[in-house]
Amino acid sequence: MVITGIYYALACIGIGGILAYFLHNGWLAVPFVLLALFCLYFFRDPERVIPGGSVAVSPADGKVVSIQPESDGRTRVGIFLNVFDVHVNRTPISGTIRSIRYQPGKFLVASKPEAASQNEQNTFVVEGDGTSIEFSQIAGLIARRIICYKKPGDKVQAGERVGLIQFGSRVDILFGPEWELTIQQGQRVSAGSSILAKRK
Repeated sequence: MVITGIYYALACIGIGGILAYFLHNGWLAVPFVLLALFCLYFFRDPERVIPGGSVAVSPADGKVVSIQPESDGRTRVGIFLNVFDVHVNRTPISGTIRSIRYQPGKFLVASKPEAASQNEQNTFVVEGDGTSIEFSQIAGLIARRIICYKKPGDKVQAGERVGLIQFGSRVDILFGPEWELTIQQGQRVSAGSSILAKRK
């Protein structure tokens, strides 16, 4: 459980309790209790079994909505997260975080292709074992807060938690030609446990 979820849940219960007390109507608290339960569900953070070997794991739970070649020879994989997916993000490979770049932007629907370039986002570059991978936490129509747990220079293990996007979003990952994709568009993936690509 992400601690933020507990704070949100307590706030909802507190507001509901205050309204019920001062307006003498216990039913007024019910929607806030339901909202508190949803917050606890949304901010869940399950443990995952991280596969070994020369593989790149998914940085996010969700659905693969795009697999597109880039002009520089890399391949972009877009993963869309709805409000029912786990929103904790993980690093695809082990290595060192070489850079973290924040880009302000729009809040378009995250499943649309233009969201990858126009929306607010936080981009990591992780380098290790002779390769590097770039991936981005991208805000969506509802997601208005990107949280990053790491800083440049940090050492990370594949599948390690690196951040969180609150309420519906997208994560894009860029693979160089040294990687062979093992997923298809439309497939659902899980952060830290689903293999997206293998080293050639």
